[in-house]
Amino acid sequence: MDAAASTVVAGTLAGKNIVVTRPAGQATHLAEALIERGAHPVLFPVLAIEEIEDTAPLQDAAIRLEQYDWAVFVSPNAVERALAVVLAHRRWPDGVRVATVGHSSEQALARHGIGEVVAPQERFDSEALLELPPFADMTSQRVIIFRGDGGRDLFGDTLKARGAVVDYVVCYRRAKPALDPAPLLKLWGDGQLDALTVTSSEGLRNLYEMVGKLGQSWLKKTPTFVPHARIAEQARVLGLTQVILTGPADAGLLAGLIEHFS
Repeated sequence: MDAAASTVVAGTLAGKNIVVTRPAGQATHLAEALIERGAHPVLFPVLAIEEIEDTAPLQDAAIRLEQYDWAVFVSPNAVERALAVVLAHRRWPDGVRVATVGHSSEQALARHGIGEVVAPQERFDSEALLELPPFADMTSQRVIIFRGDGGRDLFGDTLKARGAVVDYVVCYRRAKPALDPAPLLKLWGDGQLDALTVTSSEGLRNLYEMVGKLGQSWLKKTPTFVPHARIAEQARVLGLTQVILTGPADAGLLAGLIEHFS
């Protein structure tokens, strides 16, 4: 990219107010990338990640880890919350293979000393993980899945259909934050809210409820960038009319924003 083209890209988002809806503590990477390109990130977390009250099932899982062939972590939150308990009791057993669905989760596992991880490299979801060769035939394999409350059952159900024995362990709760939507409503009312980024279907439903009737009328007309077709479908169900499906993760969202506003 020559200097002129680089300047155009760098200034593409200049002055844009872009809402980042990732949970508190998980929005920094995208927010900093937006700031680097001149945008104003508006942090409005639509999911709260909360501790579970009863960690006994996690402690029991730590004791029984050798019984499993696979441990699957569905998200960075699952990695951090599960391993905080497991590794306080023991080291990770060599015979248990580890899988996850995204680069952020791989990085979180690496920070805890788990470097050999099976994960998809292009699409980051259960469907992509299920397409990988190690999961084609799961006859007599035992799998433990670390996840939040109310997570999708697709991965586990599919492994069961392929012959596996699957156990779930809940290691965190997701909740709707009690946030005042006034800052978003003011930006919308002033015509200064340019786009939103949403990274989960549940988060989108929370956002829709959190902004109320007035906010919903504006939300339906605001460019909303999502990194997965499942979220895009949820957006259309809610009546959003400017839904932009991007590539995966923060990089995909950023590229989508730059393309849209260039």
